[in-house]
Amino acid sequence: MPKLGVNIDHVATLRQARREYDPDPIAAARCCEEAGAEGIVAHLREDRRHIQDKDIRALRKSIATRLNLEMSLDDKIVAIVCSVRPDVATIVPEKRAEITTEGGLDVVKHFRRIKLAAAALKKAGIKVSLFIDPVAAQIVRTKESGANIVELHTGAYANAKTSQQIARELNKIKTMTAFARKMGMTVNAGHGLKYDNVRAIARIPGVAELNIGHSIISRAVFVGLETAVREMIGRIKR
Repeated sequence: MPKLGVNIDHVATLRQARREYDPDPIAAARCCEEAGAEGIVAHLREDRRHIQDKDIRALRKSIATRLNLEMSLDDKIVAIVCSVRPDVATIVPEKRAEITTEGGLDVVKHFRRIKLAAAALKKAGIKVSLFIDPVAAQIVRTKESGANIVELHTGAYANAKTSQQIARELNKIKTMTAFARKMGMTVNAGHGLKYDNVRAIARIPGVAELNIGHSIISRAVFVGLETAVREMIGRIKR
């Protein structure tokens, strides 16, 4: 069964809407852990729209499970992440105008820059993950970049409308999971996963972790965060 990493960005989004101190993403992270989450995910964006520098430093000190810090290739961000030393750093594409991450990182196009960032992160003792589309060429370059982990972008699967589209996107993820595993890589998956579509991804052999945020935080509005996390773990188990 894949482990669940809970992304707490949108707890910070709600806090930043009023520039106040609550809800506290650190308290949210601990609540997720108590509910059974095996990792906490946060994205330190260049525009600091939700998670702040103080948050990631507090998370590093406070949580008992694994901290997976999402990040861009910006030199200042790389330096901050190296100083914080999360367990895992996941390099993602980032655009200032986007609402959420749009597609996977183009490792083929940005290979040299990614390789340099990966080397700096690994020197700091951090495992490196690249968030990419389920495409063989991207996986090959991810391996060559020195990354330890590949996180497959599940957005196309989550947004598929017809049964044929869903089956096609699911098959891509299955095939590329097997491909990456044969190359000796750890495979995670995430983006757009919800309570009603997570089971098919959770069944894929070789997927080590599912990183989910928005749907869990949205569900928590109605049932509470601990229950929302437990419900998602239950869906993954089944």
